[in-house]
Amino acid sequence: MPQTVWIARHGNRLDFVNPEWFNTAERPYDPPLSKDGIVQAQQLGQRLVGENIAHIFASPFLRTVETANQIATTLDLPIKIEAGLSEWLNPAWMPAMPEKMPTAALAERFPRIDLSYSSRIVPEYPETTAQVVLERAGRTAKRLAAEFEYDILLVGHGASVLGGTMGLLGVTTEPKINAALCCLIKLVCHSQEWLMELNGDISHLSQTEKVIRFNR
Repeated sequence: MPQTVWIARHGNRLDFVNPEWFNTAERPYDPPLSKDGIVQAQQLGQRLVGENIAHIFASPFLRTVETANQIATTLDLPIKIEAGLSEWLNPAWMPAMPEKMPTAALAERFPRIDLSYSSRIVPEYPETTAQVVLERAGRTAKRLAAEFEYDILLVGHGASVLGGTMGLLGVTTEPKINAALCCLIKLVCHSQEWLMELNGDISHLSQTEKVIRFNR
């Protein structure tokens, strides 16, 4: 059977719904999901029932872990925290490496996290150009697809969706991809060539965004 890699973006963010949250947040660059974002993640999990996913990888940011947790609960799978799927560490968006919950603290809150797994690729702040983050996400997707032979799901950010897809397709020019919140990319390997069978599908969502946002 050909290998399938699914790539999903996290659900809606609390700071997208309530921008004032940022001003008093303990970790302002690591927002959780909003209430409707949780619903989106649940709907994404239901969409993936029966798709034979064997491994779930998530960026270490809270919104991606929360999204992955909803999916993992539905599919009864553990979550592997992979830093290579992280948000674009853009100095124009954040003045320093963003503070996130430690993995041990995340695992206390989300027991499905596999603490035996260690990130294969760790990004460095700052990532000053889009090319840097796209290449990093692409290397991560290729590394995980090669190491884990079964069907896998990568839960990340807008840049993870774009870069991971580009890395597997082997393209350097950014393809037209719908990287909306809780979108779903499906890439299937046929005779060592990756083909995109779903491009940012959001048909599983009851509520979708009108304007795609990648940062605050």
